[in-house]
Amino acid sequence: MSMSEYLLEMRGIVKEFDGVRALNGIDIKVKAGECVGLCGENGAGKSTLMKVLSGVYPHGTYSGEILWDGAPLQATSIRETEAAGIVIIHQELMLVPELSVTENIFLGNEITLPGGRLDYDAMNRRAVELLAELNIRDVNVVLPVKQYGGGHQQLIEIAKALNKNARLLILDEPSSSLTTSEIRILLGIIHQLKAKGVTCIYISHKLDEIEAICDTIVTIRDGQHIATTPMREMSVEKIIAQMVGREMNQLYPPRTHTPGEVVFEARNVTCWDADNPQRKRVDDVSFTLRRGEILGIAGLVGAGRTELVSAIFGSYQGPYQAQVLYEGQRWDTGSPLKSIRTGLAMVPEDRKHHGIVPDLSVGQNMTMAVLRQFSHDARIDQDEELKVIRAEIGRLKLKTASPFLPITGLSGGNQQKAVLSKMLLTKPKILILDEPTRGVDVGAKFEIYQLMLNLAAEGISIIMVSSELQEVLGVSDRVLVIGEGQLRGDFVNDNLTQEKLLAAALAQPLH
Repeated sequence: MSMSEYLLEMRGIVKEFDGVRALNGIDIKVKAGECVGLCGENGAGKSTLMKVLSGVYPHGTYSGEILWDGAPLQATSIRETEAAGIVIIHQELMLVPELSVTENIFLGNEITLPGGRLDYDAMNRRAVELLAELNIRDVNVVLPVKQYGGGHQQLIEIAKALNKNARLLILDEPSSSLTTSEIRILLGIIHQLKAKGVTCIYISHKLDEIEAICDTIVTIRDGQHIATTPMREMSVEKIIAQMVGREMNQLYPPRTHTPGEVVFEARNVTCWDADNPQRKRVDDVSFTLRRGEILGIAGLVGAGRTELVSAIFGSYQGPYQAQVLYEGQRWDTGSPLKSIRTGLAMVPEDRKHHGIVPDLSVGQNMTMAVLRQFSHDARIDQDEELKVIRAEIGRLKLKTASPFLPITGLSGGNQQKAVLSKMLLTKPKILILDEPTRGVDVGAKFEIYQLMLNLAAEGISIIMVSSELQEVLGVSDRVLVIGEGQLRGDFVNDNLTQEKLLAAALAQPLH
């Protein structure tokens, strides 16, 4: 039994990258069985701190002290922290799609028979038991994990952590790709784990989840510890104020621009499922867009929103048809390159796979779509390119120690700003934003909304897909509702409510 009041203490943690302090003397204390919400803006240092704790950054690469159960912890690898009972579930799930559920749960911790053969019977039984502990009984543990959706995969990751006898579970943005119903299940499971004595550190930009599940709030800002406060003394507004260092009386900037005449038209957009040509993912959708208008696209998960905008941009992976017109003239949007050259740009939903090139620097990611404008006699004018990069970093308030750093070293929100900059440098007339604030903190969200409104005021038309109805209502001039691939509503955003949007999403198509 520990003599310490705290299961975990982190004292004076300092971590530097290329001479820049990402963590500047952070102190954290966590009691056994509590759920701590770790809050901060993108780039505040949350993930860096958790990588120090979990052994991703080994002892010796940082300054300060970690006490685990009252004794010093000087882990040099993830395996050592996991052996101690500290397990991190990263935002990007660490599952191997082709392996079975059981094989993923036991990866690196297999049960073996005499002679070294794997004891699949024992592992399958234990996998079923672990999932049953999480109230998951509809998973066949011998099937490949790719057979199951994001919600189930998140719970399989938790089962994998429990199999390692986790005493402290770190969840980094666990709900970023989950539906509302899957989030409810996840929060219920965390309540169960707390009741069994499992301690949790919960990182999320969804502050309603933090409010629902956490006992204590730890806020960090610019690599420094700001406050540790019981949740009962906090509110979402107070958390935001601690995170950003100022009161935010409104989550959305006021809309002051006025949309002009119709300039853009998408006609008869139809997408067929890549694996099942008999199924339409988008079914004959047409709409118009005004100059300087922000058009929100809402709908339930799987409604066909991303497929719709991907077809318009020329990036849909299956068979599709779409007519795109600008100022009455047909645009050739048969591929992303053709679309960009006509004046249509898109920031994709999946930043990791379709937005960034991980091997390139921050600056290279920002200018890769417009390198021709820096090219002189087959050479890139690097001084001119760097001047533009620095201007963009300032305009978007992108937090990076240097434009030459690998983009993977940035927080998710700052990576999103770099992808947004890449598309804005193409000087688009029409800009498609698919989930532009996913995984982005509340302060950076406000900055992105303000940027959208500024672009609209300049006459750029914006199509924004979002799963958050509040966001759609907060920034859109007009809202399309998509349901089962069909257009189910076209509303001017004047006294529009979430209830009306949901009713349209669940209703029959318009005729």
